[in-house]
Amino acid sequence: MSRAWTLERFGRVYARLALGAAFLSAVASRFGVWKGDIGLGRFEGFIRYTGEVNAFMPASTIPFLAWAATIAETTLGVLLVLGLWRRQVALGAAVLLALFGTAMALSLGPKEPLDYSVFSASAGALLLALYRDGHT
Repeated sequence: MSRAWTLERFGRVYARLALGAAFLSAVASRFGVWKGDIGLGRFEGFIRYTGEVNAFMPASTIPFLAWAATIAETTLGVLLVLGLWRRQVALGAAVLLALFGTAMALSLGPKEPLDYSVFSASAGALLLALYRDGHT
């Protein structure tokens, strides 16, 4: 086993676990799991935030989008942490994050998704999806 292979494998596992944990942390935050959270704290706050991020969408679609995002983030987060269907899940994460970052940029300006590293996370997920060796 070479050092480069070990560092490469570590990098893939680290990226997969970090992305998965970030998705699950965001979901936990919107349900008030994190104590002392200065963020959204409750799902009602997340629905309001979903409306802000998707200001170009009709108001009637916002609750659906909030729930769809929550289900997608929970599913992707669990699958990333467990390492199941790695390429497909990583691609799904890349697409979801790119859509989220684009919606943020359209509604809130480019600074928001850049400050929250949404496009960076999307790019990392895309790199995971493009990796052909299924061992990590």
